[in-house]
Amino acid sequence: MSDVNGEAKAAGDAPGLTSTVVFRLGTLGTVATDRFTREIEQLGLKPKHVGLMAALSLAAAASQQELAARMGVAPSLVVSLADHLESLGAVQRIRDPQDRRRQVLTLTEEGQGLLKRCTSMARTLDEEFTAGLTKTQRKALTEALRVMAKDAGLP
Repeated sequence: MSDVNGEAKAAGDAPGLTSTVVFRLGTLGTVATDRFTREIEQLGLKPKHVGLMAALSLAAAASQQELAARMGVAPSLVVSLADHLESLGAVQRIRDPQDRRRQVLTLTEEGQGLLKRCTSMARTLDEEFTAGLTKTQRKALTEALRVMAKDAGLP
């Protein structure tokens, strides 16, 4: 393929939607999520369960309402996710002594172990996804994603 100056272009360099960061991140994100989902299914988990455990690991105990706000999801979803995680022994609900209507979630030792296993699975997938990159490219990608996540208000 040639551009207006007659210079050859690789097929992947074509202008348009497929050359945008948003499209590529979205497409790769779907592929990554599908692979990660298959890996963690063996643990009885889905990505949102892991997201809830990760949110709990980043801060002290939090109410279901606070977690919903932090994760950007409906409180009813947090309740459903917590129900499943509680049945696995991964989280514990405790009534707040200052406000009996408020339930506080904490990650149990079992939950910490599950999260550690999920992290290991994710790191293995990272290696597969970035196998075609040099060490310098991997480092640059990791840093760029960190900055983008921070700018989006994500951990």
